[in-house]
Amino acid sequence: MKVLVLAGPESSGKSWLAAQLQQHFGAILVGEYVRYFIEQNPRDTCLADIPAIARGQLDWEDQARSQQPELLILDTHLLSNMLWSQTLFDDCPDWLEAELLSRHYDLHLLLSPEGVEWTPDGQRCQPSLAERQAFFNASAQWLDRHQQPVQVVNGDWQARQQQAFAAVKQLIAPARNL
Repeated sequence: MKVLVLAGPESSGKSWLAAQLQQHFGAILVGEYVRYFIEQNPRDTCLADIPAIARGQLDWEDQARSQQPELLILDTHLLSNMLWSQTLFDDCPDWLEAELLSRHYDLHLLLSPEGVEWTPDGQRCQPSLAERQAFFNASAQWLDRHQQPVQVVNGDWQARQQQAFAAVKQLIAPARNL
């Protein structure tokens, strides 16, 4: 099983690209639990909600992992929960990072906010490119610091799709004997 994570700031195409990849490669796709949580709890999210959101994301991920698909696509993972918790509340439950580091991910596609327009959807809150770039930079720094496999995806929508499809083809290609 190969596990692919889409990471990066809001409105950079993670959900759209995850759906495109799932449709093309026939993978299992795990969405963003936080969206479900917000729909079920229509109020301002607070720091006390972060553990429930993170556990929900982990539960969805674990349910998908238990099916042992050839390819598992995660629209997000705990890195997003950690960074949003820090961004919104200047705090984050300590256990999130340890839990994230205890799991194996084969590739992170880190989507740049540059090259695509921010689109409001009722849950997004960073219309400023500078804010989204800061989130991207924090994601890149964390992934680099923890030596996680990462490929930056950028450009317009077509370029993002081409880059992601090429990365996934390489990820799932059988190893060649040299």
